Amino acid sequence: MTEQEILNILKEVRHPGKGDRSVVDLGMVDGIETGTGKVAVTLAFTGRKDPLADYLGGAVRAALIRNLPKDTQINVKTVVKEEAPHKKPMELDDQGLAGVRHIIGIASGKGGVGKSTVAVNLAVALARMGFKVGLADADVYGPSIPVMTGTQEASPEVAETRGQDGEEARQWFVPIEKYGVKWMSIGYFAKPEQALIWRGPMASGALKQMILQVKWDDLDYLLVDMPPGTGDIHISLVRDIPLEGAIIVTTPQQVALSDVLKGVNMFQTQGVEKPVYGLVENMAWFTPAELPDNKYYIFGKDGGVRMAKELGLELLGQIPLVQGIRESGDSGEPAALGSTPDGVAFIALAGRIAEILP
Repeated sequence: MTEQEILNILKEVRHPGKGDRSVVDLGMVDGIETGTGKVAVTLAFTGRKDPLADYLGGAVRAALIRNLPKDTQINVKTVVKEEAPHKKPMELDDQGLAGVRHIIGIASGKGGVGKSTVAVNLAVALARMGFKVGLADADVYGPSIPVMTGTQEASPEVAETRGQDGEEARQWFVPIEKYGVKWMSIGYFAKPEQALIWRGPMASGALKQMILQVKWDDLDYLLVDMPPGTGDIHISLVRDIPLEGAIIVTTPQQVALSDVLKGVNMFQTQGVEKPVYGLVENMAWFTPAELPDNKYYIFGKDGGVRMAKELGLELLGQIPLVQGIRESGDSGEPAALGSTPDGVAFIALAGRIAEILP
């Protein structure tokens, strides 16, 4: 394909922070190289690392994959061009976390166990108890926090602070606030129908931006809703983010034990070595809304109790399966806002976390 044809493809990639203009119109496409079965694109940002650099790189890659022949080798890289050689470019560090007391990872050995549901409701429950809380949605491939909190139409602003000692001025995402919680997710920048086709390093970079380049200010708790499973992205995340420890979410089935064990081992592996505070058993039993005192153990009884005992961990809480959890998640009103059995369970879980990490 010609360079102009590639540019036409890239015009569909929009920068949410710059009036939804395309990366082509903004002059960010610094180079295009084409060859037999190969396309390489370079995006350039002047003077500082754009808060959405990794997101835009992934969006460019996705656009090329959608429009080029299936076997095309695609390479996308981002560079920062200095405006003045004596100035230092902004680097991602933990300066934005200086006012955060506790950073807790919410993890699971596999998907589909309700990890994000637990993370959102735990955040809301802690806020209801009077704590200052934030939640970073680190699931770049399936961000669900915007929908679960009814904030999918929100668009985070970008704030700038003056640099010191020759550093560039820093740019920060300003998190969305609702239900007393500060929320940040890649879902605020990617369109719902847009698939993010990212390799490990690019996904890891985007994850770190969603946590490190955010103006969290003073928080008692910052929860990190981690991607499901275990892999290089997870290891990179827990090594680069100053997590204090983690909570593992599971379901009662005995077959889930191996997945829980993988999650626990990930945090205990050499070079990571973060404590696991305990397990949360989600879908512990089914409770009909019209019979709140009834419990039906459709996935087995006390599976989480046995798992915690076998692994030498505390069972931090048991969350019942109530139709309201699904309905509240879809409507953007977390169950922890109410007094239903599931809402009460999340409040109890928050109370236990506050005891462990006062």
